[in-house]
This record gives sequence, C-alpha cells and structure tokens, in this order.
Amino acid sequence: MKIGKETEVSTAISTSTADQIVVRGKDLCVDLIGKVDFTGYFYLLVTGQAPTPAASAVLNATLVAIAEHGLVPSVQASRMTYAAAPDALQGAVAAGILGCGSVILGASETAGILFHEIEQKAVREDCGLRDATIAILTEYRAQRKAIPGYGHPLHKERDPRVNALFEVARSAGASMKYVEIAEAVEDAIPDVVGKSLKLNVSAAIPAVLLGVGFPVQSLKGVPILARTAGLIGHLAEEVERPIGFALSYQASKELRYDGDMPASAN
Repeated sequence: MKIGKETEVSTAISTSTADQIVVRGKDLCVDLIGKVDFTGYFYLLVTGQAPTPAASAVLNATLVAIAEHGLVPSVQASRMTYAAAPDALQGAVAAGILGCGSVILGASETAGILFHEIEQKAVREDCGLRDATIAILTEYRAQRKAIPGYGHPLHKERDPRVNALFEVARSAGASMKYVEIAEAVEDAIPDVVGKSLKLNVSAAIPAVLLGVGFPVQSLKGVPILARTAGLIGHLAEEVERPIGFALSYQASKELRYDGDMPASAN
C-alpha cells in the first residue's frame, strides 16, 4: 500500500469545539446520537456518506453473518488470554483480532480485490464477464495464488450464508454486479482448477458490500468489526464458564515432543 506524501496533518472525519462535536460534517449530538444506528454510523465513518436503505440492510446482514464462528483459533487465543489476564479485557479482544489475517477473516478483502480485478478487466478490454473471469483465474493459478472465498472444510456445497446474504441484497435493491462476478468465478473454477469449489461467506461479503458502495480497501474492517462483537460475547461467557485454561490443557495433553534428547537420557 502506497503511503501518501502529505506534509500537513489533516482529517475530514471529525473535529470539536468546546460546545460541539462534528463527525463527517454532522453534529454528533444533534444529527447522529439517537438518529442513526451503529451500522449506519460505521458506514458514514468509512465512506463519508450516509448509507442508502440498501447499504444499511446489506452491511447489517454481513455483520450478523460473520460475528460468531465457534472456537476458531482467534477465539481460543482470546479466551486463553483472558484466563491469564482477566483484568485486561482489551488485551483479550486484541489477542483475537490480531489473529485476523489471510486465512482467518482476511479472505473477504482478497476476494473483493479479485472481483474488482475481474470487473476492471472486463471494462478495460471490453470482453465478456466469463472471458475476464477465466483470464484472471488463470493468472492466479500461474502465480500459485489461492482463489479466495471459495471452498469450505464443512460446507461442501455453498456455504448457507451465501444465499442468505445474496437474498438480502436482492430484496433491498442493491446492485448485484459483484454477485454476478462472484457466481461467474464459481462457474469458471472447475475449468481452471479442475474441481468444483463453491462460494463461501468470505466471497459473499465483498460481493454484496461492493454493490452498495463499500470501499474495497476497507473490506477487511467488516469482519474485524463483526468478530470484535463475537469475541466480547465469548469473553462474557468466559467469566461465567471459564474454559481458557482447559483449552490450554487440551493443547498440552495432545502435544508430542519429537525433538532431540540429551545424551544422558539414553
């Protein structure tokens, strides 16, 4: 990511005086508190624009879809951290969020980049969507890059959240352009990869969000925000039903040492 060359510090997000707080051109106390929900406020903070009804419906749906995902590694890290430092809720949440990368949660961003590349190629070369899709997927394969957002260890057919999100977008009147691209990728994968890989939620999220004007460079923020809520839920349960040390014990119980031993042990 290119770093800008600004020499003066400025922001268009917020400012304040002794008696007023301004956020994205709105008076926080007059125009926003009690007037907008958190999802709409999040969209405003990121884009600088108030969300359309379609954008609100889609963003709400994606946040609900990805907030909770069971005892995945990031959640285990968070609960074990909280068990060790119950006075530091923020540290436990951070431990879970720090585990959000290309494998966990980051695929929404990379899938969005893939869809954007296909869309740009189709426009630039004035070719059909399938031709652009095949060309980009072939480039990914040549570079040994994974195709993000397709395939799931449990949901061998489409992840059930995919159709649910697509239906929300369709019913809300959102643009379905990137949904069409996502489905074109799914259709083309067998020809390029040699096997079928179905859409999972990490591809559905950018497909619907890009259709309501959410910026591609901020896509990773949606699962991060959603998973923060999920982590806080897990930590609330950790207080009542602590399993952090049990998770650690299970890991050590299954551990097998296969390194060298000192000569004296023989």
